[in-house]
Amino acid sequence: MQLVNEVIGKELTLFEKKFAESVKGSNPLLDRIMRFIIRRKGKQMRPMFVFLSAKIAHDINDATYRAASLIELLHTATLVHDDVVDNAMVRRNFFSINALWKNKIAVLVGDYLLSKGLLLSLEHNDQDILKITSRAVKEMSEGELLQMEKARKLDIKEDIYFEIIRAKTASLLSAACSAGAFSATGDTATAEQFRLFGEKVGIAFQIKDDLFDYGDANIGKPTGIDIKEKKMTLPLIYALNNANKETRRWIIYTVKNNNTDRKKVNDVIAYVKQSGGIEYATQKMEQYRADALAILHSYPESPARKAMEELVNYAINRKY
Repeated sequence: MQLVNEVIGKELTLFEKKFAESVKGSNPLLDRIMRFIIRRKGKQMRPMFVFLSAKIAHDINDATYRAASLIELLHTATLVHDDVVDNAMVRRNFFSINALWKNKIAVLVGDYLLSKGLLLSLEHNDQDILKITSRAVKEMSEGELLQMEKARKLDIKEDIYFEIIRAKTASLLSAACSAGAFSATGDTATAEQFRLFGEKVGIAFQIKDDLFDYGDANIGKPTGIDIKEKKMTLPLIYALNNANKETRRWIIYTVKNNNTDRKKVNDVIAYVKQSGGIEYATQKMEQYRADALAILHSYPESPARKAMEELVNYAINRKY
């Protein structure tokens, strides 16, 4: 992402310093865990979306840095809590917080990060940006709970699937874009346009993630993991919708009862591929990408707009 680094590289470097300052702990254990979190940070795509949205809408200012920090604090908190819920021992090829310090400390660390985000906004009177991001956290929780509820019966239809991923995945990315635009302009209409843009990118991003479950590339997790966890993704939903009754019963029975049997899961994956589920999901992903870029192209051409397009394509074309 060369152009992204050229356009906002200095801002991202300064952001890293500001973020590290914002999570400093008040006791040795907390400070040690915060340093661990900073060392294992990911690509920081969401702060990139914040900065580029601000730059396209108007320009980056101090409120933009706070918006980026708030988004990253909330994102990190949800990941820490997710690892506890999923009993995950590894995150980004590092041990998770709960693996090293156990669940109780991990939950408290997640709570601490959430509180730091709230205080960062309230102490600078960024209530509007806090409202944008708080709505996203609410929707993420609702989306996760809806997915868990539907996993019991495996009765997810395509419209429910899109509602789940809009809430679970796209809401925080849309909040990043909306908060970035609002920090630069203070204009709710502009913030709403960027929210829609981010939502469409986020949905395309999640469909791409779903497709990895049916691929052959080494992406750091085995294929079929979504089936093992009884997650109804778009390729599988398409296959079910286009199967006869007997095949449909076989798929649902396998996902419910044989989801840890590698051979039977592979049989389902093979059927999904044969049914056209991969092509259908890819087509939907490309449509959401196109819709997002149409919104982006309503703004004047600039290095920031080109960098944002590069970031969108990177997020959707990624290999892992």
